[in-house]
Amino acid sequence: MTDRTEPKESAESADLLDAGERLGRDELRALQLERLLTTLRHAYDNVGFYRESFDKAGLRPEDCRSLEDLARFPFTAKADLRDNYPFGMFAVDQSRVRRIHASSGTTGRPTVVGYTDRDLDTWADVVARSIRAAGGRPGHKVHVAYGYGLFTGGLGAHYGAERLGCTVVPASGGMTARQVQLIQDFRPEIIMVTPSYMLTLLDEFERQGVDPRSTSLKVGIFGAEPWTEEMRREIEERFAIDAVDIYGLSEVMGPGVAQECLETKDGLHIWEDHFYPEVVDPFTGEVLPDGEEGELVFTSLTKEAMPVIRYRTRDLTRLLPGTARVFRRMEKVTGRSDDMIILRGVNLFPTQIEEIVLRTPGVAPHFQLRLTREGRMDALTVRAEAREGVSPEQRQAAALGIAAAVKDGIGVSVTVEVVDPETLERSVGKIKRIVDLR
Repeated sequence: MTDRTEPKESAESADLLDAGERLGRDELRALQLERLLTTLRHAYDNVGFYRESFDKAGLRPEDCRSLEDLARFPFTAKADLRDNYPFGMFAVDQSRVRRIHASSGTTGRPTVVGYTDRDLDTWADVVARSIRAAGGRPGHKVHVAYGYGLFTGGLGAHYGAERLGCTVVPASGGMTARQVQLIQDFRPEIIMVTPSYMLTLLDEFERQGVDPRSTSLKVGIFGAEPWTEEMRREIEERFAIDAVDIYGLSEVMGPGVAQECLETKDGLHIWEDHFYPEVVDPFTGEVLPDGEEGELVFTSLTKEAMPVIRYRTRDLTRLLPGTARVFRRMEKVTGRSDDMIILRGVNLFPTQIEEIVLRTPGVAPHFQLRLTREGRMDALTVRAEAREGVSPEQRQAAALGIAAAVKDGIGVSVTVEVVDPETLERSVGKIKRIVDLR
């Protein structure tokens, strides 16, 4: 029988990681304002981009007298980071920068982020807090299958798990068959990975004739891409684990900006003592009240090397009151404002297609959307991978079923191709969801 005894968390560890979580709401707001004013001054004094941006808006850091005043300040966009490549957004001398991460740069110049010693400590703390909220405890083994290197996922998860007192298995991405073997041999309780790669691991377990439900894994902490409740249910049922969401992005810190708590699984609590969230109308930029869906915007409150002011994430969500923690929650990201496809006048998001693919027999939860132009009209092809052993007749039935469900549920006609398993190109454990060939 699998030993599911949980290591006990020491009082010292709880004191280290829970100080912010024990704040009352009024205490939290006071701390946020104090840190916000420090961050605005730090950015204005040390980053030319922010000095010019504030001056153009006729604002100074001291004009922010309340948290609500932050809405008067200009946004920061990914294009601003690219325009200041590589180190123009840094607010400290490069001699104080201990680590540099960067995006892949597949759609332009990469976005570069830097960390001081204190930033790395803060990052480890918030990831440790996240893993603990997901059920991790000192002494647990954590299998990290996020990519290492310039991508923030692997090292962010790694140092956070070590900070909590866990044993880390730095598997990184790829070598899927070997990962399955390591999970069986090392017996980790926790895995941190993209949800799409977790499904690839699931397929490999079954290919090797190993029951995924028989492993030592108890919790999967999934991030780096949007995923649906349908995907959660599939992973939990087929692996017999709890699946929880972690959120982060390199420009703000990396993984560990927000975390879903194991006891509630009702959205991600944002660690608001380090990151101040807003939700805005993606078209007008107007701040929306809590509960309304819009684009998520973050201002860092404790970053030294590269503070960000009102960074537009392009992620779509809504803010809700805290439940398991005092911090406000964000709903699971439903999509990205820049991923929205307008197809013949209908708004469509990849997550809507994912829900249909996941409930279609004979296909795996791996799909890609290919946009083309036929004459003057845009066309969309959904490419979904078949499961192993599915017959041509079953593939055809699946394609017809997906096309009908998209037409009935979303209101547009699409072409559907059910392709061979492992046909769609993967990068750092993720499939590129949208290929625009127009």
